[in-house]
Amino acid sequence: MTAAPQQALQAVVSTQGAEHVQEWLAAHSTVVISEEINRLSAADMAVAYRLLPKDRALRVFELMDPPTQAELLQALLDEETTGLLDFLAPDDQAELLDEIPAKVAARLMEGLPEQQRAFVSDLLGYPAESAGRLMVPTPTILAPSATREDALEKIQRNAVTQRTSGEFPRSTVTDSDIAVIPVGDEARRLLGTVSLSAVVAAPTGTLIEQVMHREMHHVRATEDQEVAARLMQEADLLSLPVVDDEERILGLITVDDAMEVLEWEATEDAYRSGGSEPLKEPYLKATVLTMARKRGTWLALLIVAAFLTINVMEFFEATLEAVVVLSVFVPMIIGTGGNAGAQAASSVVRALAVDEVRPADLTRVIWREVRVGLLLGAFLGAVIFPVIMVIYDFPVACTISLTIVSICGWACVVGGVLPLLASKLGVDPAVFSTPVVSTLVDATGLIIYFTIANLILADQIAAAMG
Repeated sequence: MTAAPQQALQAVVSTQGAEHVQEWLAAHSTVVISEEINRLSAADMAVAYRLLPKDRALRVFELMDPPTQAELLQALLDEETTGLLDFLAPDDQAELLDEIPAKVAARLMEGLPEQQRAFVSDLLGYPAESAGRLMVPTPTILAPSATREDALEKIQRNAVTQRTSGEFPRSTVTDSDIAVIPVGDEARRLLGTVSLSAVVAAPTGTLIEQVMHREMHHVRATEDQEVAARLMQEADLLSLPVVDDEERILGLITVDDAMEVLEWEATEDAYRSGGSEPLKEPYLKATVLTMARKRGTWLALLIVAAFLTINVMEFFEATLEAVVVLSVFVPMIIGTGGNAGAQAASSVVRALAVDEVRPADLTRVIWREVRVGLLLGAFLGAVIFPVIMVIYDFPVACTISLTIVSICGWACVVGGVLPLLASKLGVDPAVFSTPVVSTLVDATGLIIYFTIANLILADQIAAAMG
């Protein structure tokens, strides 16, 4: 994340003339400009974008989020959009085409060179969040029998051809695209990879098979994007080959795209952990209706689930009437249980995301969370016991303390188990995070509370009920 500029572009566009806007644009980097343009209305976005020099404008466009790119394309005139789509890498083109109306997308596709249009169409044929959607074409595949000199010549020749032929966008050939190069046979079947640095540093006459890595990290085109991005993160890869079912090379996933996938997955988990569907556009660009719809569905489900708590309270109404003091501690009981469950759920969701635990580890997670929960409950129970005993009496203190111990143990198990079950069922584990766990623990926690109260305070309850 970059530091915020001293004066926002929005303020300059709305209050000052074109000359001052140009001065602001000239004084800031393309990264800052792309972030600031995200905050503008469609009309102001077009105004600012038109004032950028062509080379900087293309770079700024490339750095924008796809929803913002789509908004800008629709705000510009047709002739001004010429070349913008062509400048993007194929995976970015496919993502952008998904964001704009079908008629606009079809018109832009018609303007692409034939080979480039065919490749983008192939990408759009893969599932929306698959590795195939994320890959860029592989301009160079080296043969294991090629020499160092042959390899360097081929890399240079293909890069020059790709930049000048118009078959693929100029931005396709980047440092990350050729940092690691796939090695394959005549049928394009993946045999390994070799780094450009290893080729450059090798002695004259060295064969590629002598410096290539035979440990073939790769993914199939139909694999989930997150799986590919996590693999690149864990294995410290700059690029990852994408293959078909016959191990033939289709393209590469580069590290910049993998970082974007991981950022989106973290964003998605953060939203769902808070009980909301993720926004696909910047916060300030999302309409009030969109934001309400994203949150409202979850709130409706949770309020229905909250009826469980009401039913439990009604079931134990006689106990509450007999020992009124029990009602004083209800908020603390359900709050503690919800918080303990949310902590466990957050820990397990994160562990699932980085593959530290798997659904097969269910029993290990349960055993671990039971112990953690009981230890936390014992600590909290010991803290509140003397306070409650002084204010009320010994039986009430025992009831509350034992309830805290029990509910912490139960809440941690629920918080640990639900994300694992969700993952097993193919549901995003973050869905069963804080709000769902808290709501479930509230109802079941009250059952634990009143059950313990009926056991310890049986005499008081019987006397009160008469």
